[in-house]
Amino acid sequence: MLDRRSKTILLVFAAGLLVILLSEVFRPRPIDWRPSYTASEKIPFGGFVVHEELSALLDGTEIEDVSRDPFEFLLDSSYVQNSAYFFLNDNIFLDENQVNLLLKYASEGNTVFISANSSGYILADTLKHYTATSYDLLEEDLESRFFSPRFQLDSLPKFRRGVYKTVFNEIDTLNTTALGYFSSEENKMEAINYVSVEVGDGQFLLHTLPEAFSNYYLLKGNEQYAAGVLSYLQADRVYWDSYLKSGRKVITSNLRFILSQDSLKWAYYLALFGMILLLLFKSKREQRVIQEIKPLENTSIEFTRTIGDLYFQHKDYTNIITKKITYFLEVVRSQY
Repeated sequence: MLDRRSKTILLVFAAGLLVILLSEVFRPRPIDWRPSYTASEKIPFGGFVVHEELSALLDGTEIEDVSRDPFEFLLDSSYVQNSAYFFLNDNIFLDENQVNLLLKYASEGNTVFISANSSGYILADTLKHYTATSYDLLEEDLESRFFSPRFQLDSLPKFRRGVYKTVFNEIDTLNTTALGYFSSEENKMEAINYVSVEVGDGQFLLHTLPEAFSNYYLLKGNEQYAAGVLSYLQADRVYWDSYLKSGRKVITSNLRFILSQDSLKWAYYLALFGMILLLLFKSKREQRVIQEIKPLENTSIEFTRTIGDLYFQHKDYTNIITKKITYFLEVVRSQY
């Protein structure tokens, strides 16, 4: 039994532990500022708002989510003509196979829209468009404008927090139309940040300010700028890329291949379910283990040997002989 002092210490310890657990559960969660741009994320740099409002910004255009690799999606050639492939992320790296199919997709009269700080050196070398990013902290707000007088904004958008200034420092002027730029306080053009590149019958729309489409800046009154950027995108259907995303949930389990294949995944789940059923039925039907009870040992021989050793050590041979004679006579009387 615990004494009164020990009980008091345990109660105080339990109360302190309970207070710590409750404070961890109910304390405000810190804001997650990591770039995600996924359609389900509601963090500042998620893509929930733009995904929900994209159809309205594009005058009711149908939006289709694509969770597969762009190479796999474009390889089956089942996409709609006069459509647009919409890429939005902080950084996008397109390999050679993806770039080749995107070029084929655009040349057929479709649009590839990419809003990212970088889209990889392969696409840059192919389109002859190179960007430069400044990773210094911004000392003043970034202002972005359009060259076309049709898209003059009522109020200039302000970008600063979480933004890295990325501009085009080299472009192919033969096939490129500059659409937007960063401006200075004197309303002078500093650098281009939005271009259209003709590819066959279609185009690539390259935009270097993906933060403009994040939840944080769309909810701060910059939706007019986002709508101006998207006004150059005319399509009957928009394919929203959900694969090349920084916040995409990836299965890291060792069973990721099995879980990625429907047939193997259901076979795995069925095997687990069968094992659980087997354990349940065997635990009900089989008898419990019976503890082995060893029989009592006959210690008469050990006792006799011990007594004999005792007499032998004392060298009392006469007493031993007398007991042997007595034991022999008792056997004779009782048996004969």
